[in-house]
Amino acid sequence: MSGFLTILAVIAMAATALVLCLGLLNLMRGGPGNTSQKLMRMRILFQAIAVVILVAVLMLAR
Repeated sequence: MSGFLTILAVIAMAATALVLCLGLLNLMRGGPGNTSQKLMRMRILFQAIAVVILVAVLMLAR
């Protein structure tokens, strides 16, 4: 179970990093503000999911 959660944590962190990079690229290109807002909201969601998974991994690792 802990190994599965560890893999999920890595996937969640990678998704967070990917959405962050997409949002930054959109900002640097001067893309629409709505797209940047949506990407940053997605980043916060993915970040929250990653934190919850990491807490679960740490709780199970004890």
